[in-house]
Amino acid sequence: MNKALVAGIQTGGLPLTPPVGNATAYIQAVNRLPILSAEEEHELAVYLHRDHDLNAARRLVLSHLRFVVYVARSYAGYGLPLADLIQEGNIGLMKAVKRFDPAVGVRLVSFAVHWIRAEIHEFILRNWRIVKVATTKAQRKLFFNLRGAKKRLGWMNPQEVDSIARDLGVKPETVREMESRLSGHDLAFDMGVDDNDDARQVPAGYLPDQRYDPAVAVEEEDWGRHNTKRLRGALEGLDPRSRDILARRWLAEEKTTLQELANQYGISAERIRQLEKNAIGRLRAALAT
Repeated sequence: MNKALVAGIQTGGLPLTPPVGNATAYIQAVNRLPILSAEEEHELAVYLHRDHDLNAARRLVLSHLRFVVYVARSYAGYGLPLADLIQEGNIGLMKAVKRFDPAVGVRLVSFAVHWIRAEIHEFILRNWRIVKVATTKAQRKLFFNLRGAKKRLGWMNPQEVDSIARDLGVKPETVREMESRLSGHDLAFDMGVDDNDDARQVPAGYLPDQRYDPAVAVEEEDWGRHNTKRLRGALEGLDPRSRDILARRWLAEEKTTLQELANQYGISAERIRQLEKNAIGRLRAALAT
């Protein structure tokens, strides 16, 4: 085993930790990091898989950072910062390195690309829209495939919708629904001071403000009194010990520990926990009726 390959702190005079805070400098740095040969990659992977050596894992990750940048750039059309896409892709790369088995006989890049894309996909789906456009596995597959198709086809006609539906194994209605979601855009609740006079087109321009509506205030106050009355009635239905446990565990400013209550009542802390759980259950049942 070539220990110098694993333990080397410098690679071609470059530090093994790329710069952070500047995406351009980061990309330039990772592009200067040398690519491992197949033999070096296999040797490092064996060392990591067998001995869990972190230096080997670091070398494997660093040698593939430029590939993460390459994959992340292919998702630039979603309007998300490239630096964030790269960061998520790096997480996928680290997961792939951790799970990579050199005995399989494939290069790490072929194995890691699926993990890198999966992390980037999850990030896009979490952040592309305030309202999620895809929640099920089929919708996620359709989301990414349909965006690629729309770049080539523009607004799809019925034949193109049917073709995509057959290729992805979904209904044409699902394709049309996803297309409409992709065609929409998030809208700010209100407009800034530099915006034009079309403020009525944003939600703040036409949604009613109910904060100062007397009817709403009276309704909320009445509902609060009603719930307080029901809670007091439910508490009065408990035995004194259970009521005292709940009051000191949940209502007092300084919460009493289970052990302190156990010492007072001469029972175990586990028994106090059971009494507390039973009392809460009885309160919930009383308030649900």
